Amino acid sequence: MKKASRVEPGQEGVKTRRAKASARPEPAQAALPTRAEIVAFIAREREALGDRSPAKIGKREIARAFDIKGAGRIELKRILKELEADGAIERRRTTLHKPGVLPGVVLADFYSRDRDGDFLAAPVEWDASAGPAPKIVVGVPRRQKPGGPAPGVGDRALLRVELIPGAEQGEPSYSGRVVKILPKAKAQVLGIFRANPGGGGGGRVAPIDKKNIGQGELDVAAGYEGEARDGDLVAVEVAPGRRFGLPSARVRERLGAIDSEKAVSLIAIHAHQIPSVFSSDVLAEAERARPATMDLREDWRDVPLLTIDPADAKDHDDAVHAERDPDPENPGGFVLRIAIADVAAYVRPGTPLDRAALDRGNSVYFPDRVVPMLPERISNDLCSLRPDEDRPALAALIVIAADGRKLRHSFHRVMMRSAAKLSYPQAQSIIDAAIDGAPHETTAPLLERVLTPLYEAYAALKIARGKRAPLDLDLPERKIILNPEGAVDRVIVPPRLDAHRLIEEFMILANVAAAETLEARRQAFIYRTHDEPSIEKLHNFIEFLASIEIKFAKGQVMRSEQFNGVLVRVRGTSNEHLVNEVVLRTQAQAEYVIENYGHFGLNLKRYAHFTSPIRRYADLIVHRALIAALRLGPDGLPPMSREELSEVAARISAAERRAMAAERETVERLIAAHLVGEIGATFEGRISGATRAGLFVRLDGTGADGFIPAATLGDDYFRHDPALHALVGSRTGQMHRMGDIVSVKLVEAAPLAGALRFELLSEAPGRARRKTTGKPSPRRDSKPLASSRRQR
Repeated sequence: MKKASRVEPGQEGVKTRRAKASARPEPAQAALPTRAEIVAFIAREREALGDRSPAKIGKREIARAFDIKGAGRIELKRILKELEADGAIERRRTTLHKPGVLPGVVLADFYSRDRDGDFLAAPVEWDASAGPAPKIVVGVPRRQKPGGPAPGVGDRALLRVELIPGAEQGEPSYSGRVVKILPKAKAQVLGIFRANPGGGGGGRVAPIDKKNIGQGELDVAAGYEGEARDGDLVAVEVAPGRRFGLPSARVRERLGAIDSEKAVSLIAIHAHQIPSVFSSDVLAEAERARPATMDLREDWRDVPLLTIDPADAKDHDDAVHAERDPDPENPGGFVLRIAIADVAAYVRPGTPLDRAALDRGNSVYFPDRVVPMLPERISNDLCSLRPDEDRPALAALIVIAADGRKLRHSFHRVMMRSAAKLSYPQAQSIIDAAIDGAPHETTAPLLERVLTPLYEAYAALKIARGKRAPLDLDLPERKIILNPEGAVDRVIVPPRLDAHRLIEEFMILANVAAAETLEARRQAFIYRTHDEPSIEKLHNFIEFLASIEIKFAKGQVMRSEQFNGVLVRVRGTSNEHLVNEVVLRTQAQAEYVIENYGHFGLNLKRYAHFTSPIRRYADLIVHRALIAALRLGPDGLPPMSREELSEVAARISAAERRAMAAERETVERLIAAHLVGEIGATFEGRISGATRAGLFVRLDGTGADGFIPAATLGDDYFRHDPALHALVGSRTGQMHRMGDIVSVKLVEAAPLAGALRFELLSEAPGRARRKTTGKPSPRRDSKPLASSRRQR
């Protein structure tokens, strides 16, 4: 049924002007409306339509309204371009708008939910000069279309929007209805721009990862190259399909010269769409934050809490303290205090700062930079537990017995003052000097008052850890050291110290206490879980062990100590390296969920991340949950449905995987660039994997990973045996197995792809092929590169 026609305010003016224009003599048609009149007309028309109509307001509509014909339309086009260039109007496709007003249909991203469960969305495109982007509230449909996708936080959708009359400041100013949920956006195509010779503009882009488009180079027409110069790393948008010729593309962003020191990490940041720039409203909110006060806080400023971190750490979000328990009923026991930066005091739910943190999920660490979850004003200033400065913290007070068993615990919102800041090597050197009987006079007070009780408490916790029997994969992690130009200087394996293990055990204990408290209070929160290995992986593992004559007694309930028994059996043998790798690959991936199924690797029934809210959003959720459950302040976790909390858990799990992939790829690119001048050189390494396509080899020293195609292994046909983790020759029976020590020649290095290609020469000199007897080898093999601690 058609709506009854009515005359809207502003339309009378248009009709009157049109009538006057038609009554003018022909020469008067040259008189065009002023710039102000055009802007006013667009605003009146949008206001009259209430942004509900799909009707567009473009050059044709303006020409009709002012009765502009012939040559006058050319002049009108010029005026509109000037207005657009000056920001007085903006063009969306063929429709003109006054800035600050949404069109009737808008592309928007769902970023959160309100207290009523409705979605909150923001337009994808918005001119920041017109003020903050308006909020759009989108009701959840009671009945979903059969087979239709249900919207969720993080989705992008086409919305039909209406202005909400009289909306208060800070509240949604538009209501929206979902027209269509769009597919997930594809990753940007990154490549190297090569300008056309002759300086006529345009050029071609050679993608870094050709599988993104599958058609080689992209054509960039003149005028679509943006600010890109020849040799620059660029992000491009591929135009929908040409039937013939190269696909066309438009340069969206110039990322910098490819030989610059930061280009390598930029590739990973953009390839994985990691948010790396804070918006102005997020930075403004962080700058407005003021130091927390003593309101609702206990005073712990006299407790000599200590921070122990990596030497290059810029933020310090955990501090520890231990003392002998004076309770005579707990002889030899300790009272531990683990204080964690109170990020929840500054990052409130639903604010721009909070949304930005959720979008990032976690901080991402590259050799040349850190992409932080929170702005420096929060992470490196207000929440960093600096020595001799008052800092708010959420703290666990835990009483343990002499054998490390946790007897009881409680949580407190406190004001603390760190007594000292130490690096891991510093803390270890102080305690080692004391053991040797030569403590330094400047560190003696710190040693007696703080460090000695900490190490004594750690000795007790080691007893409890031994009884708990977590998965004992203490694998070293390589660290890349860059030179001032941003290139690889060297690759080191930092020693694994007792100082590292001390902090790790204290943090695990606090994480367990947090999960237990929230469960007891029936407070919804996010668990950190790690499932037991799948049946398929376990079956392959048993077959693998049989190949090296080790029996694996599979119990009815899988426990980490069963894997530890295997690791103990091969310790000191030629199979140690291989078995460690296979055990690691047999494990599931840790994740964040709202339904608990325990942590297999740590052998814990319940576990949550509590100790790093500066760099992990999961920990911030747990902090808020504790504040709400224990009534420690008004800034706790707001009421959330299980579906909402599950969405958050899924998003931060995905963000963690995204960060791990970006970090790994950056290291691979840096190492490949480091070795590009070594083509033809010979290296020793180990086979780190076997597939039907070929072998992966990890070099000694640098830890660089490269590939040997199966077709280059010889004149035999090699088949892949997944249970043996090997390629086996069909005719000769020759086997190339994961863990084998080999000598290889570097044939090709592709820094932008992070790829190395090797040629297999022989086994390393003086090393016989691996035997399966389990006899010790004359020299201990180095342990493999892995990153297992993130899984905890």
